[in-house]
Amino acid sequence: MSWPRADALRSARLSLEPLAVRHASEMTRVLAPLVLYRFTGGEPPTYDELEARYRRQARGRSDDGRAGWLNWIIRPIGGGPAIGFVQATLTRRGVELVADLAWLVTVSEQGRGLAREAGSAVVAWLPSIGVGRLQAHVHPDHTASARVAERLGLAPTTTLVDGEVLWEAITAP
Repeated sequence: MSWPRADALRSARLSLEPLAVRHASEMTRVLAPLVLYRFTGGEPPTYDELEARYRRQARGRSDDGRAGWLNWIIRPIGGGPAIGFVQATLTRRGVELVADLAWLVTVSEQGRGLAREAGSAVVAWLPSIGVGRLQAHVHPDHTASARVAERLGLAPTTTLVDGEVLWEAITAP
């Protein structure tokens, strides 16, 4: 199955670059703070782990072809080091195209609305490729991510998946 590819996107303050393997080096530093894993678990990836992950993700689809992967690296609009990422994992629910969103902004850049701004650029673009439903999984204690999800137009459901609340929204493709 063929999946859409990520376009370069922009917002007022940010540039979102489609993920490439070359981003692994700088993203290793972005993903290094242990506090980033408080709600998701795990630990910072090594360069080799991140390079292997990005090599898979840059293909744009899962090994079995059942999911499309759209990933962007976030950086300031005028250039400079990466500060985070946004991803949308695409699946089909019948004929409907669903995007499961995730975002991360490194600790030093948090609290400035950058995750919302980057996520908004992606959410505004997704209907152009036919996405009709958005969803995200947010830990119930992660209030900052819940605020981002809400500002992206998602609403919490009563569904828990692996201890995280499923948030959803319908878009107009």
